[in-house]
Amino acid sequence: MENSIKPKNNLVPIIIIASLFFIFGFVTWINGALIPFMKTINELTDAQSYLVASASYISFVVMALPASYILNKIGYRAGMSLGLIIMAIGALVFIPAAEARTYWVFLTGIFIQGVGMTLLQTAANPYITILGPIESGAKRIAIMGIANKTAGALGSLIFGALLLSGIDEVKAKLGSASIEEKAVLLDTMADSVFMPYLIMAAVLLTLGLLIRKAPLPHVEAAEVEETKEGAVTKTSIFQFPHLWLGVLTLFVYVGAEVIAGDTIIAYGISLGFPAADAKFFTTITLLAMVCTYALGVFLIPKYLKQGTALRISALLGIVFSTCILFTSGFTSILFVASLGIANALVWPAIWPLTLEGLGKFTKTASALLIMAISGGAIIPPLYGRMVDANTHELMANGIKESEALATAATSSYWILIPCYSLILFFAIWGHKYKSWSRK
Repeated sequence: MENSIKPKNNLVPIIIIASLFFIFGFVTWINGALIPFMKTINELTDAQSYLVASASYISFVVMALPASYILNKIGYRAGMSLGLIIMAIGALVFIPAAEARTYWVFLTGIFIQGVGMTLLQTAANPYITILGPIESGAKRIAIMGIANKTAGALGSLIFGALLLSGIDEVKAKLGSASIEEKAVLLDTMADSVFMPYLIMAAVLLTLGLLIRKAPLPHVEAAEVEETKEGAVTKTSIFQFPHLWLGVLTLFVYVGAEVIAGDTIIAYGISLGFPAADAKFFTTITLLAMVCTYALGVFLIPKYLKQGTALRISALLGIVFSTCILFTSGFTSILFVASLGIANALVWPAIWPLTLEGLGKFTKTASALLIMAISGGAIIPPLYGRMVDANTHELMANGIKESEALATAATSSYWILIPCYSLILFFAIWGHKYKSWSRK
């Protein structure tokens, strides 16, 4: 079955889907500012603070298959509308969370927003992948990435300014404040989320209602063609090893991407940079991604194949991760930000390489890929636990806390190297395993 719309008619749906990528890019990448904010107002450890990322990304495991079922029942347009409305509800939960200054309530709001984003992602990613020729799928997803990361850069800047303003002064006062004074300081700081999230809820609700009228044509993936006489028709997704390798690769990639974007502000603060400066670091990472996305739009597929782009990205990830470990200060921060260059074309390349040839299994495979986004829920907290453990070990050896934290935060980035190594394996060999026999 051919895609049901011609490429020349794709502009309007591409713009609409790009706007959705903009929305969940904005909501997702404010986590970089939320992590140090939550750590302060709820007096958390590093590992506990990275549960902000876990609450957001674990929803993709819980909701991906239900989201696929919902979309099959109500369609893309209604599903996207429902996703936006659920995200609005999640934003509203931040208001009572701020009033109570209770971490689990904040995490509940973030999780609800993640549920809404799961619906949007489950619809938008396969839709944009099969909207045109599969060989240019990475190019279309790169366009989506520009919208996503531009929004993320804006969101990180805006929420960094709103939530992290004065955080250094508050932390300085907390050391000598009484219990009553500390409660007043932290309550006042927590209240700063009220207006931003109220506005966010109103915008999401409005867009959720408007998307119902959006002109989104119906598309379906082409059926798998059996080219060999007597070839066995595929009857299960378990007959596609490259799909499962793609899911694993996306899992570690999202973990690496979230570490690069969500830990860099806290990392900068741990190295002694004031929050007023550190709040810009996530934006640097995302702008690096946007520039590389733009390069991908120009190069793919005319000058650069999707698989080649993925190999280059994985190698850069290994190199930059190694450089983080052997540098210090702002140079090390720049290498974390440079991971944006390594990360940009990984997501756009993994989707078409994984979905190629899946035919009627495309929707189920897409749900599995969406579930792989849960890598962002698991790998960043592992980084946080490593930072905590290494900090305590160094302090036990007589190193002062600030120096121990800086050293531990830097050395724990080694967790990225096996992630990028797996991406490199998929780029070179893994995506070629279309069947277990490889015949």
